[in-house]
Amino acid sequence: MEDSTRLRLGVAYDGAEFNGWALQPGLRTVASEVIRALEILFGEIEGFTVAGRTDAGVHATGQIVHVDVPTVKWEALRDRLVWRLRGILPPDVRVTAAEAVDPSFNARFAARWRRYRYRVADATWGVNPLRRLDTLAWPRPLDVERMHAASQALLGEHDFVGFCKQREGATTIRELKQYDWARDEDGIAVATVRADAFCHSMVRSLVGASLAVGDGRRDEAWLAAILTHGERANDVHVVGPHGLTLVEVSYSDDPADWRARIDQTRRLRTL
Repeated sequence: MEDSTRLRLGVAYDGAEFNGWALQPGLRTVASEVIRALEILFGEIEGFTVAGRTDAGVHATGQIVHVDVPTVKWEALRDRLVWRLRGILPPDVRVTAAEAVDPSFNARFAARWRRYRYRVADATWGVNPLRRLDTLAWPRPLDVERMHAASQALLGEHDFVGFCKQREGATTIRELKQYDWARDEDGIAVATVRADAFCHSMVRSLVGASLAVGDGRRDEAWLAAILTHGERANDVHVVGPHGLTLVEVSYSDDPADWRARIDQTRRLRTL
């Protein structure tokens, strides 16, 4: 592509009917729908990159993508791109924002942190039917204050291998910046989890372990000790994907900071 413009796109989706984010032959994914819509409008696109690939069933309100498109077509569509995409995309995925950015922007590697939310209902009657697709039903009462207190022991940079499904050649060292539990106005137990990056199934494992503490089956010391396992903890339950939503990805406002962040993200992590 001779003359291209890099776009930063905000993307939101209901993950219930998708086979995750990433392209998979013969399967409906979020990426396949967004790429299809962009190619209808721009013809040729390059460098389509997402901030964080989500698993099947996981939702997003704050996903970020970058993509390179022909400049001449971007200039023609600049003021109505989001509107045009609304008419092409299926109703369970939306591009919420589009802006031109410096070519050095990288949705994946320039991110400072990602924030997820996980919703759990422990009411005796279950989940509000209108929220059944984004809220986990839990069969036992939860002590949310106890869950929050126990979770604070996990903050900081650690090897989270006990909470992750390992992938060959990938590190499980992460910096957990925030892990809070609180009840919202409807009494739902909500986890807020924020880190520079996450390894596979990490958030759902963190939530599953905390629920075991909250319903009294495990104590706070057990949760903290998972960090010392040195391998995947077999007694940690990975909760379902539908309670999980990617709500925000953070970047510096200064393009000069992006290169340093990209280099830092790509480094081999050690403790």
